[in-house]
Amino acid sequence: MIGLNISHYRVTARLGAGGMGEVYRATDPRLGREVALKVLPPAFANDAERMARFQREAQVLASLNHPNIAAIYGLEEGGGVRALVMELVEGPTLAEKIKLGALPVDESLQIARQMAEALEAAHERGVVHRDLKPANVKITPSGKVKVLDFGLAKALAPDSGVQDISHSPTLSAAGATREGLIMGTAAYMSPEQARGKPLDKRTDIWAFGCVLYECLTGRQAFGGDTISDAVAAILTRAPDLDTLPAETPLRIRELLRRCLQKDAKQRLHDIADARLEIEESIAHPGAAVSEAAVGALAPPKWKSLAPWGVAAILLLVLAALSMRSFFSGGTGAQPPVHLSVNLPPKFSFGDNVWPLFIFTPDGKRIIFVGGENGASQLYVRRLDQWEATPIRGTEDAERPYISPDGQWVAFTSGRNLRKVAIDGGPAVELCDVDWGAGDWGRDDQIIFTREYNGGLWKISAGGGTPQMLTSPDRAKGELGHWWPQILPDGDHVLFTAFSTPIEKSRIVVRSLRTGEQRTLVEGGTFGRYAASGHLLYARGETVLAVPFDAHSLTLTGTAVPVLEGVVLEPQNGISQYAVSASGALAFLRSASLQNDRDLVSVERSGKPQIIRPNLRAYGSIRVSPEGKRIALALRDGGHPPDIWILSLDRGSMTRLTFGPASNFGPLWIPDGKRLLYVSERPVFDVYSKSADGTGNDEAVISSSNDKNPLSVTPDGKTLLMTVSDVKTQTDLWLLSLDEKKEAKPFVATPYADAGGAFSPNGGWVAYQSNESGKMEIYLRAYPSGGNRVQISTDGGQEPRWARNGKELFYRTEKKLMSVPMGSGTPGKPVALFEAEFLSGGRTTSYDVAPDGQHFYFLLREQQTQRQATVDVILNWFDELNRRVPAGKK
Repeated sequence: MIGLNISHYRVTARLGAGGMGEVYRATDPRLGREVALKVLPPAFANDAERMARFQREAQVLASLNHPNIAAIYGLEEGGGVRALVMELVEGPTLAEKIKLGALPVDESLQIARQMAEALEAAHERGVVHRDLKPANVKITPSGKVKVLDFGLAKALAPDSGVQDISHSPTLSAAGATREGLIMGTAAYMSPEQARGKPLDKRTDIWAFGCVLYECLTGRQAFGGDTISDAVAAILTRAPDLDTLPAETPLRIRELLRRCLQKDAKQRLHDIADARLEIEESIAHPGAAVSEAAVGALAPPKWKSLAPWGVAAILLLVLAALSMRSFFSGGTGAQPPVHLSVNLPPKFSFGDNVWPLFIFTPDGKRIIFVGGENGASQLYVRRLDQWEATPIRGTEDAERPYISPDGQWVAFTSGRNLRKVAIDGGPAVELCDVDWGAGDWGRDDQIIFTREYNGGLWKISAGGGTPQMLTSPDRAKGELGHWWPQILPDGDHVLFTAFSTPIEKSRIVVRSLRTGEQRTLVEGGTFGRYAASGHLLYARGETVLAVPFDAHSLTLTGTAVPVLEGVVLEPQNGISQYAVSASGALAFLRSASLQNDRDLVSVERSGKPQIIRPNLRAYGSIRVSPEGKRIALALRDGGHPPDIWILSLDRGSMTRLTFGPASNFGPLWIPDGKRLLYVSERPVFDVYSKSADGTGNDEAVISSSNDKNPLSVTPDGKTLLMTVSDVKTQTDLWLLSLDEKKEAKPFVATPYADAGGAFSPNGGWVAYQSNESGKMEIYLRAYPSGGNRVQISTDGGQEPRWARNGKELFYRTEKKLMSVPMGSGTPGKPVALFEAEFLSGGRTTSYDVAPDGQHFYFLLREQQTQRQATVDVILNWFDELNRRVPAGKK
């Protein structure tokens, strides 16, 4: 099969085989993606009646659209072979993970929750899986669960003589939807399935219980040496729930008992109920829930009201007593208390702000970054109060960190490192920065990252001249030294040596006295020292803890996952969690902060039309010269962005770049045959690739400074780009695109000069600069650089020319502006319409169609979609030490 074509799909590798046929990896050249081809057995494919029935079933299966269900794309035939075209899901199967041993309880529950969501979506469409088992569940590299082969046990019916119960016959004979025939894998069959009786969604609930049991114990609930042994166990034996780990929540024990009832009438009725129980257990893993309360799943409603009411009151009293002890400084072990922090009305986390929250040193207050409509400001809230209040003087604030006495907050705003009293007031500027995350030491020294692709710097909290401490090792692929944390001894700093791809990043500790440094963790980011005696760090959306001796600066144990599904920013490695010295933990679940956005076309009147909904977008919109394609940067799950091309005619999406670095900022060459783009390798360099995806990418310019391509002259010979520098911010440079690749400055000032665009006749450059104190739009003659003219009157960013050269567009915070340019003298700016533009930054937030009458941009999601809840756990250290015994503090 390797190298053959089935329809237009080219087979590239064999992935495996099962009771339903062989599976191959294949490429789809039309859509630029890889797929899985499930080749149907000849006995099935040559049976016209069964194929007709299967095609009817496949139409129903193809209608399933859920992030936890592997999609079916179609049914194809080529070279006498018929194959089902399916989504290619990378990563191990759940069976492969369980082979290594039982999974931790929290990981098992996260997997089970996603499986339940998939089953729930299918059951709502009337589709029953009928063959749910660990081998039909995959875990992607980002941690997402994908359930495979939905409904195929009904749609397919090949004979099989396999006697291995892990791959036992999915179907027994033709006409498998009739009663009297066994369908499914033996160890996971429901009793009614094993007896050949009619099936409904309750058979999936049984299999779900079997899979969850196996995750928790590492063994099958109804195993055996043969299929007969397994079926006998299913029909006669109760599952051994005593083998469940001791830390299995009572809710989950009861849930398994209900799922594995042999009488389908006594079994849990709906998988949605299982999902709710799992979500409760995940949200409140340490909550004290009585046996009576958990037993409320089984008795009638009138019997369950009293236990549930008592349990709820007990939980409230427990929380109140624990909060009182926490805030009064009481001593003694306290049970963990789970809180959800209320955010101010219409509050949302802003675009591109990290971190989103921090604790004060005593752990009694939490500071947020956010605001309305994507703006950013600092807010502070006591955990024993309902309201958060804004901190005056922190407008446009990002990346906060706090003084050891809790009285001051340092943050970046624009190109400045500033500090302000926690109660608000005038902000004090400390120095210029280009990025600026940091930490504040007890000696009143601040250690921070001054530029995106640089090392660590030190400055007095009173201001002064910064001193460089570290420099990234480019030979090791280091992009920058980020997220510093000063250890309690004041003599060492913990930081992330970030690399691309992110999997090569390291957690490093450095002596501030001698400069000696050592790597603590390979393949981790955002390391945080916890006063419990642990080092916490992120690997994907999982936070792990490892015992850490802060005196010898050594790890003294094995890392254990302690949080799952935490927001991770893959481009800079920050994980959205924070821990205080008093044992309070705050984190943001990845499911609560979605960045899906609609790509819209907007007429001059402001009327929008959705072109492509629900894109996991990073930005960087560019319309092709002929106006039929749009290049933009998208994220695939938790991975860094890549360049994709949308065909406006066909509606298809084609992926142009394939990581592992961040790729964004596409720019079309005037003939439309190639694109330039930014690739982080490890700094932001400019690369080129054919727009049809053929050939390799080619380096256009590589240097130690970050670069961003902006515009190409109409003749295609010269590139205008920004070059970043910590002293001069960003400058505009020209690069010849011939073999010499000569570069020279065009606009180089002490200000931030960016966002440039050549006019269609090549005689002018429109750009933005903050030389007046805020961003405004200017013109300069090209190539001389003279005749500077200010275009905007009240701020402006991202200039774009109409293709006829008679109009110049730019945007303000919420308006798209138009300036007549046809008379040779710029006219008065006029607002065309209002829109919620995304923050531009290093990406482009909109572009103009060739007719100058339509504009494309990403619609900022509604506030209800961006609204997020921060989970807080008080007294978390006791739970942490129970799961991961600590090292020396």
